[in-house]
Formats: sequence, C-alpha cells, structure tokens
Amino acid sequence: MIETKNGNGFHSQLSADTATAGGPAMPHPDDVGSVGKTQFDLPGSTDLTITVVIPKDRLHAAPAQSLVRIVSRHDERKYLGVVTAGPFAEPDGLRGDSPMLTAVATHGGEYLPPYHGRIQVTILGEQLTDGTLTPPRLRPLPNSPVFVLDDDEAGRVLNCSGDVRLGLAVGHDKVEVGAPSSAKSVFPRHTAILGTTGGGKSTTVAGLIARARAAGMAVVVLDVEGEYTEMNEPTNHKPMLGGLRDRGMSAEGVPTKDMTVYHLLNRGTANPTHPNRKEFSLQFARLSPYAVMEILGLSEAQQERFLKAFDIAKELLRDLGIFPAKNNPEQERMALEVDEFERGYPRMMLSLLMDVVGACLSRSEKAPKDTRGKAKEKDDEDDTPVAFLSQTPELRNSEGKAKLTTRINAANPPGNAISWRAVLGKLARLNRMKVFHDGDGPGPMAYAKLLRPGSLSVIDLSDSGYSELNNLVIADILRGVQDEQDESYGRFEAAKVKGDTTTEPPRVLIVVEEAHEFLSEERISRTPVLFEQVAKIAKRGRKRWLGLCFVTQLPAHLPKQVLGLCNSFILHKLNDPGVISLLRRTVGGVDEGLWDRLPNLAPGQAIASFPHFTRPLLVSIDPAGCKLRMAD
Repeated sequence: MIETKNGNGFHSQLSADTATAGGPAMPHPDDVGSVGKTQFDLPGSTDLTITVVIPKDRLHAAPAQSLVRIVSRHDERKYLGVVTAGPFAEPDGLRGDSPMLTAVATHGGEYLPPYHGRIQVTILGEQLTDGTLTPPRLRPLPNSPVFVLDDDEAGRVLNCSGDVRLGLAVGHDKVEVGAPSSAKSVFPRHTAILGTTGGGKSTTVAGLIARARAAGMAVVVLDVEGEYTEMNEPTNHKPMLGGLRDRGMSAEGVPTKDMTVYHLLNRGTANPTHPNRKEFSLQFARLSPYAVMEILGLSEAQQERFLKAFDIAKELLRDLGIFPAKNNPEQERMALEVDEFERGYPRMMLSLLMDVVGACLSRSEKAPKDTRGKAKEKDDEDDTPVAFLSQTPELRNSEGKAKLTTRINAANPPGNAISWRAVLGKLARLNRMKVFHDGDGPGPMAYAKLLRPGSLSVIDLSDSGYSELNNLVIADILRGVQDEQDESYGRFEAAKVKGDTTTEPPRVLIVVEEAHEFLSEERISRTPVLFEQVAKIAKRGRKRWLGLCFVTQLPAHLPKQVLGLCNSFILHKLNDPGVISLLRRTVGGVDEGLWDRLPNLAPGQAIASFPHFTRPLLVSIDPAGCKLRMAD
C-alpha cells in the first residue's frame, strides 16, 4: 500500500492511467493452468535441460519427478519433460545469500521478501501431434508456459504399468509402477535387485514374488537364509500393516496349495511347520565334472586324476549294463551326445566314482618301487585285483571286481598316491554331506512341479552349512529347470507347427538370493565353467520364458559379467561410490538427480529401470502383504 496525504486522489489517478492504457494486463489465454515459464539459456546451460520459474503460490505444484509439458509459444512445438531438480525458492531481485537477507535471518528478523520458485526440467522428447515422442531437435523458446501432467496422462507417458506391481511413482499420487508378466522383453531378460542392508530389498522381493505368482508365473526362490519360507502367512509386522492400510491394501499370504518349501535331504528348514514341505536329494549325475572340480577346488594334478577316474567310471557303467543298457539305441545316442561341460554323465554315482578313485589309490600305493624309491610302470596286462572296500553293490562280487581291475589296468592311470588321496578326501567330504540320491529316501527334485503356472517353490538352503553345498544345489536347480523348460518349449513349438496355439510354455522366474555368494567376482575367476553355465541359462532363457532375478546386499562383489546379463534394475540405497560408478555405466537413462539421491534413499524407496519404461523412476515400494521371517 502506498501512503500519501491524498491517497484517494493518487489511486484515482492511477486507475485512470490504467484505463487509458487499456486496463489491467490479462494473462495469455494459452497460459491458463500453467505452473510457470521457461527462462533464457545461460552460457552454462546444457542440452536437454531447461530452467523454469514458477510463482510463489504454485511453488509445490511441480515436485521432483513430476512430468511437465512445455508449449513453445512462438514455434508451437510441444515438449515433455521431468522435474529433475527443485523446486527451489528464490527471492525476487535479490540473491538468496545476500548480506541483507543473511543479517535479517541471523538476528531474528521476520522480513520475507517477495520470492518465486525455480525448477530444472530434463526434456524427454518432443511430442508430435499424434502424441508420440521423438528425440528433440530444438529447445523450447523462452517464456513458454509449463503445465504439470495429471496422473492419468503421466502414467501413459511413463508407460510404467504392469500386473506385477512394484509401488507408486514418487512425485505422483496415483501413478502405479509395475512390470507386465506377459512381456517377453521384461522378466526373461533378467533383473537385478541391489541395495544395502535395511534398504527394503526383502520387501521388494516378496512383493515381486507374490505378484508374479498371482499373474500366473512359476516362481522358484533359491533362499539361502530361509527368509521367504513363511510367505504362506499374512504379515503381522506393524509398520507393514500401517503401510498397507495407507495404500488401501490388505495383508495376504500366498495360498498354501500354491506354495511348497523344499529342503535338502538330512538338512532342516527355517519353517518346519509349513504344511507343504518336501525333502529332496541331489543327483550327482546331473553335475558337470568340470563344475564339480571347480567347486571342490582341485589342483591341476588332482583334476587330471579326477577326470581319469571319471572316464574309467563311465566305461564301468557300460560294462555293468547300467548305462547305456545293452541293445538300447536311444541310450547309446544319449551317451554320445552328452556335453560334460554342461551336465554330468547319465546314471553316474558318487559312490561309484569314489570306488574308482579308491581303487586307483590302492593301485598307486602298492606299485613296486625301484632302488631310487620311484614307482615302476606296471604291466598293462596285470590283472591283480586292487584292495579296497566297494560302496557300489555291483562291484562287490568277483565279476565286478574283475571288471574294475580290467578297466583300471587298461586306462593305466597316473600314480602319486598323495594326489589320489586328496581327490578321494574331497569326494568323501561331498559324500559325508549325505545329500545325494542313493536309491533310498527322498528322490531328486521333480523339476516339472517347479514349473507349474501360479506356483511358488522356495528352495530353503538355510541349513546347508557349506557354501560349496549351496553352489552345488543352485547349479543343479538352474540346470534342471533349464532342461525342463527346454522340453516344455520344444513341445510348444512342435504344437505350433501343427497349428495348435493353445499350448503355452510356462513363464518362469528364478530368484537367486544373496547372489554374491554364488556368483562373486572371486568365485567366478575360480569357477569359470560354473559361470558359463549360468550365462548359457541366461542367454537361452531370454527366448524360452526363463528369467533370472539376482538379489544381493553386496553388489560390489558381483562381477560386471553378471550385471551385464540384466536388463532390469531395482536399486535401493547404495553408498559405495565404486558400485554407483559401475551402475552409472550399466544402467542407462537415469538422470543425475536420481543418482545423487541413491545414497540417501529412505527404506522402501528404489530407483526402478525396466525396458518398457519411458525413463527410470523413483518408486515408493509397496509394503509386503505376506510374512517375512526376518522382518524388523
């Protein structure tokens, strides 16, 4: 208010001058509903970023991550962008750190000058008349109005919906973020869920598992800590329940009929009261001999003896009529086609291999010595039976012993009892685990049951006790699921050739918890064959509806090769600058504002990047409706 001695006269004169000039300035009709205007560019301006100023009363109308449309006034082009920084409050005509404002604030003054808001907008693209986005060739002109998109339009632009819901997009009230379970470009192209302890990974994984299963996918969880063994029960965690109420959701467990908890033979489970609990054993015959050597950490000399014993055992299987059976052309074909870099030899038994190694050790120990103490070469025709106690019933009679001796003498395995003893000791360690099928007790995993649509199979490894055993189980499960899925996909393609399009292969999602223990950079350097198997599964899975989801709290231990297998990422709080730097080079499209937020994300927040998204998003993850065993 301007005070004068003749205030009425002044206002009258001002009103008259305003009327003469044509009346008060009216807003441009195209500006109705806008939140602000674009600014001029500065020497430090960068491509695809625009500064927008907004009036004080609209300061909170364009929060971070909200989508905006910029209507370039003079060339009538339209651009879509996202708020990547701000809104910041700035005083009109003053610097925010001016001495006057600093002094007023310091000494308790209450002066608040007129101010406005400022936001930084990253251009997503130019919007054509048909609504499609194209890479922008130009920039919005200065003083162009900026409009905030409503949630419905923002959801369409972001293209972030899907029946496997993750949560809500930050910066929007009702924009749901999810992934389509039926899109071959999403889950079969593999996912990584990364974050430090306490960031909310388990909640994200539980929600992903429950909704993927509900969408008809077959979900297999390799659970090394038993975290997901109680998902058949609704959550009783108070913070979870409060979060569910806020979003209009309810606590709900996975139906018991659709969930099975599997645990190894002679090992316990984290949830012994689960109503659908099953034991399973491993098949030694499924394990590639090269993967076994890597997992056992055999030296070069020990590997030579292991492979020699393996070859002898294969010949014994034939001599004993176990595999291939006599007059069985199909088994003969299978024996010729076995790729031992991918899988083991059919019907191979750990007990038989130990018998062969034990016999070779006995032969090496009783080899005659020359005067210098070195073992002399034995006569290839020596048929003296070696002394050992066989674990294989077929080798306990004289005929079986004779066949074993004949094969060993024909192979003439290398000597050195120390190396043979080391191999036998490591195989004995495997045998003491008591997890391999020997004809009695629970049988091997029925992989076809794991691939039932809408099923959840939790492989509980919490009581395994050995990381080597975990790796054996994971390698076996991955290989078994792949073989079963290959057969299912083969039947689907054969039916399609005949015109039957009703038969669909199951959509499979395998969740590998604590992936750093199985696929650490150090372990991969020592077990390249095992990693190559995983890489082959990942590559084949992209075409056969077999998706992998790697979960870890130590992403620094994951090698670049594993991250390179993934096309989708859910990133919870991460503090390691080295990991963030690696992810910057791996995950495309994430703006600097989101990377800056990553070390400070609150529990339950995550940056999600999926192939079908228009851009990566900051997501508020939905609380888990099912029970997590170690929720805190």
